[in-house]
Amino acid sequence: MIDHVGISVSDFAKSKTFYDKAFAPLGASLLFMVPEQHTGGVKVGGYGRTKPDFWLHERSDAGPGRHYAFTANSRAEVDAFHAAAIAAGGRDNGAPGPRPHYHKDYYGAFVFDPDGNNIEAVCHKPEAGA
Repeated sequence: MIDHVGISVSDFAKSKTFYDKAFAPLGASLLFMVPEQHTGGVKVGGYGRTKPDFWLHERSDAGPGRHYAFTANSRAEVDAFHAAAIAAGGRDNGAPGPRPHYHKDYYGAFVFDPDGNNIEAVCHKPEAGA
């Protein structure tokens, strides 16, 4: 239903460094930068796996309080996302683990990005061997 979303970030370079590292385990990367002559000099870039799905816009009214969850193909990807995001300067907001109160096969991890947005990786596949 949702084709793409965007958030405001206060420091594009800092957020780019964070998202480059946090999204790598999920197979996502920065795919497109909008030329600044089309944005009035504002840095705007889109992340995704095959097309830009998640956009960063540099603005002064960035975060916090927004929540975005990204699909992971495995529980190991969720674990790797959390570790990479923490190593990139994110703050823990929920270690990787099952969240059966959401759904029986819900496995997620939560991290605050540099602007305080709640970023999550989630896998809805049952545990291997279950």
